[in-house]
Amino acid sequence: MTQTDHPTPAAGTATTGATGIAEQRLRARLRQALTTDLPGRVEAATPAGGGSVSLARRQEIGREVLDAAVSAHSEAELVAGRALADSTTEQRVVEQVLDEVFGLGGLQPLLADPMVETIAINRFDRVFVQYNDGRRAPVGPVASSNEELTDLIRTLAARASSEERRFDRGSPALSLQLPGGERLFAVLGLTAGGVTACTIRRHGYLTATLAQLRRRGTLDVGLERFLRAMVRARKNVLITGGTGAGKTTLLRALASEMDPTERLVTVEDAFELGLGLDPALHADVTALQAREPNVEGEGAIDQAELVRWGLRMSPDRVIVGEIRGPEVIPMCNAMSQGNDGSMATLHASSSKIAFTRLASYAAQGPERLPLEATALLVASAVHFVVHLDRAADRITRVIASVREVVDAEAGAVISNEVYRRGHDRRAVPVAGALRADTLEDLVAAGFDPDLLARPQGWWTP
Repeated sequence: MTQTDHPTPAAGTATTGATGIAEQRLRARLRQALTTDLPGRVEAATPAGGGSVSLARRQEIGREVLDAAVSAHSEAELVAGRALADSTTEQRVVEQVLDEVFGLGGLQPLLADPMVETIAINRFDRVFVQYNDGRRAPVGPVASSNEELTDLIRTLAARASSEERRFDRGSPALSLQLPGGERLFAVLGLTAGGVTACTIRRHGYLTATLAQLRRRGTLDVGLERFLRAMVRARKNVLITGGTGAGKTTLLRALASEMDPTERLVTVEDAFELGLGLDPALHADVTALQAREPNVEGEGAIDQAELVRWGLRMSPDRVIVGEIRGPEVIPMCNAMSQGNDGSMATLHASSSKIAFTRLASYAAQGPERLPLEATALLVASAVHFVVHLDRAADRITRVIASVREVVDAEAGAVISNEVYRRGHDRRAVPVAGALRADTLEDLVAAGFDPDLLARPQGWWTP
């Protein structure tokens, strides 16, 4: 599908006239066939010695069931004197019904398009996508009704995690990772008209390295080597930026510079980092995910508690996918109490405003730390803040600022901007801004200080 093409109509999309009625009858017959015939066929294909039927084999069986159902349905409709759907419609309905069971329903055509970066579903039939070239465009419906969209999201939630992920009036917000790594957030009943709305963001790179980001224009060779030395010198790093700035991708790239044998504990609201997916990069990873309350309103476990638990699991580094609340205090404690080299991301509009955001989150915690105590805690924990922005073209993600934390005074965090925004929002070094003892640490980790001596940086023209 090209960028300008609209996807095929979603499963169940309403049509009119005899053709529409024929399509609806066919769809209903195929859904019924899968519901009644697929379980028994899969059970019959299960190996006698135990084990399970692979997803590919189940999909193959599902297609066999639908092929037989199409033939039986056509014969029955002809006998009854009813109109048949044409062959193109027939094949499309077969694929859509398969997607409902094995794929992502009406979302499948959009997620199958590698050019699609963000899907904004304002309601089931008002859908907009943003492509990775920055263009936005409306597309066709992803479901035939609000109820079908809600059911699809509930199905995705059931598949996404072994933990209960409710999506109902009592728990109207849902955040999860789709099988392809995309991040989904949905709300139910809180929008105008009470309809379900959903946003899906795709991470273009589930694995990344600093060298790859340099080739994509996110950083220059000087920043690449500076960040690499930060990781190897076990500096604690906070990555900031706006929505879609590339914070998670940069975090993955920094993590790729760690020793593969280091023990990592990751803490997330919904699984997204996936650092344990490649044992060659990270052999020893425990990934923790926050849990929502059950139907009785009990059993919730937030990120703050998970960070505390993670510290008991003997980690070399603790990584928080995104700081959003009171977990800032246990995270700072982890950074300042022996888990050097830990990292987190934070939604902030600049590297400097990050300290204000941290203070506001710390005030939400049960500790209720005063501003002075929070500033001291942050200053003792965070070594660097790396800020991401978009270049002037609004497409390319770039590192715009690197700030070194120095101290705290009168309730404020004192910092030096060692890389500041230059031409086209790309960070360039600030001569003499880095403290001498910090520079010594980075040099010991392999950094060449001459890379800081070029005011315009090392960006290629």
